[in-house]
Amino acid sequence: MTDPDRAMEEPGQLPLLVVEGQCATIRLRRPRHHNRLEPADLAELMRLLQAVEADGTLRVLVLTGTGTSFSSGFHIGAFGAGEPVPSLDAVVDVLERLTVPTLCALNGSVYGGATDLALACDFRIGVEGMRLVMPASRLGLHYYPGGMRRFVSRLGLGVAKALFLTAEPMDTEALLRCGYLDEAVPPNLFKPRVAERVARLAAGAPLAVQGMKRALNDIARGTADDAAIAARAAAVARSADFAEGRRAWHEKRAPRFTGE
Repeated sequence: MTDPDRAMEEPGQLPLLVVEGQCATIRLRRPRHHNRLEPADLAELMRLLQAVEADGTLRVLVLTGTGTSFSSGFHIGAFGAGEPVPSLDAVVDVLERLTVPTLCALNGSVYGGATDLALACDFRIGVEGMRLVMPASRLGLHYYPGGMRRFVSRLGLGVAKALFLTAEPMDTEALLRCGYLDEAVPPNLFKPRVAERVARLAAGAPLAVQGMKRALNDIARGTADDAAIAARAAAVARSADFAEGRRAWHEKRAPRFTGE
């Protein structure tokens, strides 16, 4: 495409990866169908996430949608046509385990499997007026274990049961109260706020940020190895970035981290 902005807006396209400096953005691009996830989208998302993981220059990933919705979830019409390869839960697991911090910019409402896609990100900023709907029980669908585990561990058993068993929508205020959203902003402030949070995440020392993200996720999953975490912390203490951080602190200036 010769016009990247137009490519982002064209309906019915695979997810698009755009890299600007040290920030990568993956954008869902099926606005006509509320960015529903087709099997081909899952394969492309997996490829893009692997590309982000392999790029050592990146410091943050933003996941967002095109149009008025973030995503309506996996295409219900694709169920029964054979399991997609890769599966949604496999894609979400890769997203959750990315080395760089991740931010889901929920430009609109989120449904079904896409709720887990957003929950796997480290941070979630929503636009005021959005809502979440988990329709599994209304469809006769049993959600996959990894997604249910994420909801229980991050939001609590009561919230997870309310979402999965009742299929009642949750509005913006409820999503803030239960912790699904970190914050919600008016539509006109949405992009500036996302950019502000991205800049703050990118400004941190990469070795420290990425090491602590991994440790915190392992602690939350109950798989933390204290010795391994201590070894990584000791390595970061010997890094050039830590030396630069100390110099910047004493010189009262912004640090210039290199990830070394």
